[in-house]
Amino acid sequence: MYTQAMDTAPKDATPAVRSADEAALQTRFDARIDAGEFIEAKDWMPAHYRKTLIRQISQHAHSEIVGMLPEGNWITRAPTLKRKAILLAKVQDEGGHGLYLYAAAETLGVSRDELLEALHSGQAKYSSIFNYPTLTWADVGTIGWLVDGAAIMNQVPICRCSYAPYARAMIRICREESFHQRQGFDALLTMMQQGTDAQRAMVQDAVNRWWWPCLMMFGPPDDQSPNSAQGMRWGIKRISNDELRQKFVDATVEQARVLGVSLPDPALQWNAARGHWDFGAIDWSEFWQVVGGEGPCNRERLSARVNAWQAGAWVREAAMAHAQKHTIQQEAA
Repeated sequence: MYTQAMDTAPKDATPAVRSADEAALQTRFDARIDAGEFIEAKDWMPAHYRKTLIRQISQHAHSEIVGMLPEGNWITRAPTLKRKAILLAKVQDEGGHGLYLYAAAETLGVSRDELLEALHSGQAKYSSIFNYPTLTWADVGTIGWLVDGAAIMNQVPICRCSYAPYARAMIRICREESFHQRQGFDALLTMMQQGTDAQRAMVQDAVNRWWWPCLMMFGPPDDQSPNSAQGMRWGIKRISNDELRQKFVDATVEQARVLGVSLPDPALQWNAARGHWDFGAIDWSEFWQVVGGEGPCNRERLSARVNAWQAGAWVREAAMAHAQKHTIQQEAA
């Protein structure tokens, strides 16, 4: 659900072209990128372009499956059967998004086992937003409204990503994420309009806690994102971090007014000259602390994923045994 991978990974040096043939291929690739063409899995591509895609797509996939955890522990505690069914469907969607994205990454020549090993070892990152706790039911609605709302801002431009398998996966993902955002907003609106004073206070508290981490989701400022510029040159990323962050703030202010909640930023005010909402300074030290593994729930989230992988080993082994048995039967027929 998220594109921080391009901004938080170490900057790699672009490998030098070694031959006239590679130079010609590079020239043709650059021309296709400049023309806005899609690159398919079997097309020639620079090694650094491939590596960047693997990093971004896989870390996007990791974010989807780790993102199931903050909401998953509320499935048994949802306040109504309707909300339980909605949350079950949403968590299932997130698992599906991870599947689409791992499959897209595999078209680049990396195995899913390699990708998951990188996650479980801590080598690969996922979105910083999922290292925060969900303390109340209002957090679930706020994740739908704010977190998924920020994700949609990030992801819609990826539907035009230059790498076709990634772009195609994002079309369905964005459609489903739009429903997630709407159900989150609806859950909060119900609490604000039909709930008790305590429930309205619960919503406001959740918004206060999630607002700033959501702004951090878009990644560091443009002048601190050296990899982002190359990603935009390749057409992997279409809109800069700061532009996306501004679009999110502009859209969310009006939604907050409809909900009846206040956004926890005393510096938030309309700037008529810019035609945008000004907002306060972000605490980037917190962002880098969470990215570095020292957030409120980093260890808990990673441990949950590792334990799930280990506990599911027998399922994978049984599936492989069944597949081998089926192959032997087909060959003997």
